[in-house]
Amino acid sequence: MVSARPPVVTFVSRNAGKVPEVRAALRPFGVRVRWKRKEFTEPQAESLEEVVDEKLRSVGDVAGYVLVEDSGLFIPALKGFPGVYSAHFLDLWEFGPILELLQNRPRKAYFRAVAGLRKGRQSWKFVGEVHGTIARRPAGRHGFGYDPIFVPEGWDRTFGQAPVGEKDAVSHRARAMVQVGQFLEHRRP
Repeated sequence: MVSARPPVVTFVSRNAGKVPEVRAALRPFGVRVRWKRKEFTEPQAESLEEVVDEKLRSVGDVAGYVLVEDSGLFIPALKGFPGVYSAHFLDLWEFGPILELLQNRPRKAYFRAVAGLRKGRQSWKFVGEVHGTIARRPAGRHGFGYDPIFVPEGWDRTFGQAPVGEKDAVSHRARAMVQVGQFLEHRRP
Protein backbone atom coordinates (compact mmCIF):
# COMPACT_ATOMS: atom_id res chain seq x y z
CA MET A 1 0.00 0.00 0.00
CA VAL A 2 1.37 3.39 -1.00
CA SER A 3 0.93 6.10 1.61
CA ALA A 4 -0.62 9.39 0.54
CA ARG A 5 1.82 12.20 -0.02
CA PRO A 6 1.53 14.99 2.53
CA PRO A 7 -0.51 17.94 1.32
CA VAL A 8 1.38 21.02 0.20
CA VAL A 9 -0.04 24.44 0.99
CA THR A 10 1.20 27.71 -0.47
CA PHE A 11 1.04 30.35 2.25
CA VAL A 12 0.75 33.78 0.63
CA SER A 13 1.76 36.72 2.81
CA ARG A 14 4.01 39.76 2.84
CA ASN A 15 5.01 39.05 6.43
CA ALA A 16 7.97 36.67 6.70
CA GLY A 17 7.49 36.62 10.48
CA LYS A 18 4.29 34.60 10.10
CA VAL A 19 5.89 31.81 8.06
CA PRO A 20 7.67 29.90 10.89
CA GLU A 21 4.51 30.04 13.02
CA VAL A 22 2.36 28.68 10.18
CA ARG A 23 4.88 25.92 9.43
CA ALA A 24 5.14 24.94 13.10
CA ALA A 25 1.35 24.74 13.49
CA LEU A 26 0.86 22.64 10.34
CA ARG A 27 3.90 20.35 10.75
CA PRO A 28 2.15 17.90 13.17
CA PHE A 29 -0.48 17.29 10.49
CA GLY A 30 2.13 16.42 7.86
CA VAL A 31 1.37 19.56 5.85
CA ARG A 32 4.27 21.07 3.93
CA VAL A 33 4.19 24.86 3.63
CA ARG A 34 5.65 26.86 0.78
CA TRP A 35 5.80 30.61 1.18
CA LYS A 36 4.97 33.08 -1.56
CA ARG A 37 5.59 36.74 -0.73
CA LYS A 38 2.86 39.05 -1.95
CA GLU A 39 1.89 42.59 -1.10
CA PHE A 40 -1.86 42.73 -0.75
CA THR A 41 -3.89 45.87 -1.24
CA GLU A 42 -5.68 45.96 2.08
CA PRO A 43 -9.38 46.47 1.42
CA GLN A 44 -11.42 48.85 3.52
CA ALA A 45 -13.46 46.21 5.32
CA GLU A 46 -15.34 45.89 8.57
CA SER A 47 -14.22 42.35 9.40
CA LEU A 48 -11.19 40.11 9.10
CA GLU A 49 -13.37 37.65 7.16
CA GLU A 50 -13.96 40.28 4.46
CA VAL A 51 -10.22 40.97 4.25
CA VAL A 52 -9.51 37.24 3.93
CA ASP A 53 -12.16 36.87 1.21
CA GLU A 54 -10.49 39.66 -0.76
CA LYS A 55 -7.05 38.09 -0.29
CA LEU A 56 -8.37 34.74 -1.50
CA ARG A 57 -9.75 36.43 -4.62
CA SER A 58 -6.36 38.00 -5.33
CA VAL A 59 -4.46 34.68 -5.25
CA GLY A 60 -6.52 32.96 -7.92
CA ASP A 61 -3.37 32.36 -9.97
CA VAL A 62 -1.86 30.03 -7.33
CA ALA A 63 -2.51 26.32 -8.00
CA GLY A 64 -3.34 23.72 -5.35
CA TYR A 65 -4.11 24.60 -1.76
CA VAL A 66 -3.44 28.27 -1.09
CA LEU A 67 -3.57 29.76 2.39
CA VAL A 68 -3.94 33.40 3.44
CA GLU A 69 -4.42 34.92 6.86
CA ASP A 70 -5.35 38.19 8.45
CA SER A 71 -5.33 39.05 12.11
CA GLY A 72 -5.89 41.93 14.42
CA LEU A 73 -5.74 43.14 17.98
CA PHE A 74 -9.18 43.98 19.39
CA ILE A 75 -9.58 46.13 22.50
CA PRO A 76 -13.17 46.24 23.83
CA ALA A 77 -12.56 49.48 25.80
CA LEU A 78 -11.70 51.12 22.45
CA LYS A 79 -14.77 49.61 20.74
CA GLY A 80 -12.62 46.93 19.13
CA PHE A 81 -9.97 49.31 17.79
CA PRO A 82 -7.46 48.82 16.18
CA GLY A 83 -9.08 45.55 14.95
CA VAL A 84 -9.05 45.25 11.17
CA TYR A 85 -6.70 48.26 11.01
CA SER A 86 -4.11 46.80 13.39
CA ALA A 87 -1.21 46.52 10.92
CA HIS A 88 -1.87 49.92 9.36
CA PHE A 89 -2.16 51.62 12.77
CA LEU A 90 1.04 49.99 14.03
CA ASP A 91 2.95 51.04 10.89
CA LEU A 92 1.93 54.65 11.43
CA TRP A 93 1.99 55.16 15.19
CA GLU A 94 3.42 52.11 16.95
CA PHE A 95 2.18 51.46 20.53
CA GLY A 96 2.16 54.96 22.05
CA PRO A 97 -1.41 56.06 21.29
CA ILE A 98 -2.93 52.74 22.42
CA LEU A 99 -1.02 52.78 25.70
CA GLU A 100 -2.05 56.39 26.26
CA LEU A 101 -5.73 55.71 25.49
CA LEU A 102 -5.77 52.81 27.95
CA GLN A 103 -4.28 54.72 30.91
CA ASN A 104 -7.66 54.91 32.70
CA ARG A 105 -9.58 52.21 30.84
CA PRO A 106 -9.88 48.44 31.14
CA ARG A 107 -6.91 46.76 29.44
CA LYS A 108 -8.62 43.57 28.27
CA ALA A 109 -7.84 42.67 24.66
CA TYR A 110 -7.76 39.74 22.29
CA PHE A 111 -5.96 38.74 19.16
CA ARG A 112 -8.11 37.22 16.43
CA ALA A 113 -6.87 35.46 13.29
CA VAL A 114 -8.85 34.31 10.29
CA ALA A 115 -7.16 31.82 7.97
CA GLY A 116 -8.56 31.35 4.49
CA LEU A 117 -7.84 28.18 2.52
CA ARG A 118 -8.69 27.81 -1.16
CA LYS A 119 -8.39 25.04 -3.70
CA GLY A 120 -9.90 25.73 -7.09
CA ARG A 121 -13.30 27.31 -6.57
CA GLN A 122 -13.78 26.03 -3.04
CA SER A 123 -12.73 28.02 0.01
CA TRP A 124 -12.91 27.60 3.77
CA LYS A 125 -12.25 29.89 6.76
CA PHE A 126 -10.88 29.07 10.21
CA VAL A 127 -10.80 31.38 13.24
CA GLY A 128 -8.43 31.45 16.22
CA GLU A 129 -8.46 33.77 19.22
CA VAL A 130 -6.35 34.33 22.31
CA HIS A 131 -7.50 36.63 25.11
CA GLY A 132 -5.41 38.68 27.50
CA THR A 133 -4.54 42.24 28.47
CA ILE A 134 -2.45 45.13 27.22
CA ALA A 135 0.75 45.68 29.21
CA ARG A 136 1.52 49.11 30.66
CA ARG A 137 4.70 49.33 28.56
CA PRO A 138 6.31 47.27 25.75
CA ALA A 139 8.50 44.37 26.87
CA GLY A 140 10.45 41.75 24.95
CA ARG A 141 12.08 41.43 21.56
CA HIS A 142 10.56 38.22 20.26
CA GLY A 143 7.75 37.97 17.76
CA PHE A 144 6.47 40.95 15.82
CA GLY A 145 3.59 43.39 15.68
CA TYR A 146 1.81 43.88 19.00
CA ASP A 147 3.59 40.97 20.73
CA PRO A 148 5.57 43.30 23.09
CA ILE A 149 2.38 44.76 24.61
CA PHE A 150 0.07 41.71 24.72
CA VAL A 151 -0.06 39.52 27.85
CA PRO A 152 -2.09 36.33 27.25
CA GLU A 153 -4.45 35.11 29.98
CA GLY A 154 -2.57 33.10 32.60
CA TRP A 155 0.80 34.61 31.68
CA ASP A 156 2.89 37.14 33.59
CA ARG A 157 4.80 38.36 30.52
CA THR A 158 4.12 39.53 26.99
CA PHE A 159 4.25 37.45 23.83
CA GLY A 160 7.35 39.53 23.03
CA GLN A 161 9.10 38.12 26.12
CA ALA A 162 8.26 34.49 25.35
CA PRO A 163 10.47 32.17 23.35
CA VAL A 164 9.03 31.76 19.87
CA GLY A 165 7.90 28.15 20.34
CA GLU A 166 6.04 29.02 23.53
CA LYS A 167 4.07 31.81 21.86
CA ASP A 168 3.40 29.67 18.79
CA ALA A 169 1.78 27.00 20.96
CA VAL A 170 -1.02 29.33 22.12
CA SER A 171 -1.26 32.16 19.60
CA HIS A 172 -4.39 33.13 17.71
CA ARG A 173 -2.69 32.31 14.40
CA ALA A 174 -1.57 28.89 15.62
CA ARG A 175 -5.11 28.13 16.80
CA ALA A 176 -6.51 28.96 13.36
CA MET A 177 -3.76 26.96 11.63
CA VAL A 178 -4.39 23.88 13.79
CA GLN A 179 -7.93 23.92 12.43
CA VAL A 180 -6.53 24.14 8.89
CA GLY A 181 -4.28 21.14 9.64
CA GLN A 182 -7.17 19.13 11.07
CA PHE A 183 -9.27 19.96 8.02
CA LEU A 184 -6.52 18.88 5.59
CA GLU A 185 -5.85 15.73 7.60
CA HIS A 186 -9.43 14.61 6.96
CA ARG A 187 -9.31 15.43 3.25
CA ARG A 188 -6.45 13.10 2.39
CA PRO A 189 -7.20 10.36 -0.13
